[in-house]
Amino acid sequence: MANRPPKQSTTPVSGKSASAPKLLSGGNPQIAKGYGDEPVQAYIAAMPGWKSEVGRRVDTLITKTIPNVQKAVKWNSPLYGVEGDGWFLGIHCFAKYIKVAFFRGALLNPIPPGESKSEQTRYLNIHEGDPIDEARLADWVRQASHLPGERM
Repeated sequence: MANRPPKQSTTPVSGKSASAPKLLSGGNPQIAKGYGDEPVQAYIAAMPGWKSEVGRRVDTLITKTIPNVQKAVKWNSPLYGVEGDGWFLGIHCFAKYIKVAFFRGALLNPIPPGESKSEQTRYLNIHEGDPIDEARLADWVRQASHLPGERM
């Protein structure tokens, strides 16, 4: 069960505090592992600067595209999946960009532009001021949600 997205019940997030989350290397927020929308929204709120607004846009697009998407934060990264099928997408902050990882991205059409050391994974890197092709991103999300996900 720990390897697949759980039902969208709310599991309490441990380690909550009134202070802002610590930012790790590259400005990636340190958020306690948790399942559901709450830890993902905490991560997005803690993303520094322009990244928080872009994170909100990407999260909203994913949620609108896949209404029953399952969410979690693991390894200080939001993950998105389909119950029983694993995780199909993850987000991670770096110093100068946000990385959207499609875990089976090599199977998407067209293939997202960022290559990975993993044969299957492909990335979309979003830098400050980059236009976001929301129709293309939604299409990739839709395609990715129909593929077998990662078991993490």
